[in-house]
Amino acid sequence: MNKDLRIRSKQLSEDPVRTPNRAMLRAVGFKDEDFKKPMIGVASTWSEVTPCNIHIDELARNAKQGAKDAGGAPLIFNTITVSDGISMGTAGMRYSLPSREVIADSIETVVGGENLDGFVAIGGCDKNMPGCMIAIARSEVPALFVYGGTIKPGKLNGEDIDIVSAFEGVGKFNNGDIDNKELNQIECHACPGAGSCGGMYTANTMASAIEAMGMSLPGSSSNPAETELKKKDCYDAGLAVYKLLEAGIYPKDIMTKEAFENAITVVMALGGSTNAILHLLAIAHAIDVDLKLEDFERLQKQVPHIADLKPSGKYVMQDLHEAGGVSAVMKLLLEQGYLHGDCLTVTGKTVAENLAECEPLKEGQKVIVNTKQPLRQDGPLVVLKGNLAPSGAVAKVSGLKVTNLTGPAKVFDTEEAATEAVLNGQIQPGDVLIIRYEGPKGGPGMPEMLSISAILVGKGLGESVALLTDGRFSGGTHGLVVGHIAPEAQEGGPIALVKNGDLITVDSDKRELSVHVSDEVLEERRKEWKAPELMKKGVLGKYARLVSCSSIGAVTDLFEEKREPAKTK
Repeated sequence: MNKDLRIRSKQLSEDPVRTPNRAMLRAVGFKDEDFKKPMIGVASTWSEVTPCNIHIDELARNAKQGAKDAGGAPLIFNTITVSDGISMGTAGMRYSLPSREVIADSIETVVGGENLDGFVAIGGCDKNMPGCMIAIARSEVPALFVYGGTIKPGKLNGEDIDIVSAFEGVGKFNNGDIDNKELNQIECHACPGAGSCGGMYTANTMASAIEAMGMSLPGSSSNPAETELKKKDCYDAGLAVYKLLEAGIYPKDIMTKEAFENAITVVMALGGSTNAILHLLAIAHAIDVDLKLEDFERLQKQVPHIADLKPSGKYVMQDLHEAGGVSAVMKLLLEQGYLHGDCLTVTGKTVAENLAECEPLKEGQKVIVNTKQPLRQDGPLVVLKGNLAPSGAVAKVSGLKVTNLTGPAKVFDTEEAATEAVLNGQIQPGDVLIIRYEGPKGGPGMPEMLSISAILVGKGLGESVALLTDGRFSGGTHGLVVGHIAPEAQEGGPIALVKNGDLITVDSDKRELSVHVSDEVLEERRKEWKAPELMKKGVLGKYARLVSCSSIGAVTDLFEEKREPAKTK
């Protein structure tokens, strides 16, 4: 006798009392035979507001067909997305990180409210990935994730360009290095079609991390958006979720501490986005895995950086795909002893079993270097601490020639004021530019600073000026930048007490972030400090009151006594 896979929907399917419930489902196409099948959701982030997601409607239909062919009764439902690239540098960027919670909450709500037995989640833009994964962790039904895929590189004058080229072009234009016509050409060629931003930025970072974690199908994280391979990824995911139901494999069986360590290892090896730290902490919280900043510190020291990928390198995700993809990188890392090969995955096989079936990196490829001669001996995502960041901060140091700087603080309470100062030439080499009150609560929403960091790079100040914030940086950011400074200014963190002219030391080699002011002076300043008012209503008002410290993932479902991590000396 076949196993009944209706782990939740059975309560709708047979009881005469549920006649009205079934009547509603008949109106959306269910027949008698469908009530004997498991109800499988397809959570789609399709939207026309960003190229990252504009193609996901078709991908969702592919996943639905796969689930139907496997024997399920599939239903597509949607959730939101916010385009980081379009909102960047504007007040709209404050909605980006909160959108992660809206996505997670909405998927969890539909899966729970509709009594779905399992689901496939498909994401494109940056916050889709962690939002979908948080929902998968909370929903406690068999599920897996599919990445919508990377965009093709843009072409201009025979060279590859992308969205970061456009942001850096603003700085070059302001500096007089290019004219308005050249800037317009970059604008018109940077984004040639559907798919997420092309370098090892946040979307591609998180897609790679999720594959490494075992929660998406092998090879799917690096398959480009506009390919038949991506359509097959989604169809196969529909088949796979049915098999997960048959096997009784749940997310908690896959998303173990060792699986998160695999994800961190791949992120470090690929030189991924600093946002991966924030998002992996949040996903781990959702699945009740004890993951801390110290785990990132430990693995950072062990894993070499081997991928010559943008923003600090030369190549983009499509190049990695052509070189063999994330699976080939994982195969190399497993052979070198960096991965836990015995972790279970959504295929029902272990990481090692999956990788045994994968092709190695292609001969002659130049994207991935040998682990014995890496671009950097350790990982490029570094956790910094000191009297300016007692609970930690995060820097990305891949490709940097200058990894430490001591200089005078130039302090701004908004990104807008800091950007104006940069464009007006008020920031000079050797300065430490501080942008505060941009944390999870203070922003609110912990906005990304790609716009201003790219302008600094475009003006030739990327390594001679340190940029510090309690906000975040895009995966496309590079330069001497430090984000996620915790506790944030809104909570009275030391960053709130810094004054113009204070000497600041940023030293990624020593993992230090300090202000050269005595504890006594800081305490006197604290007596005069007063927290700004929080936003009073709406999504951002709710978020500001619920969100935790960035060093524990900026999550919104912690009890009050656990909101701030213990301060370390």
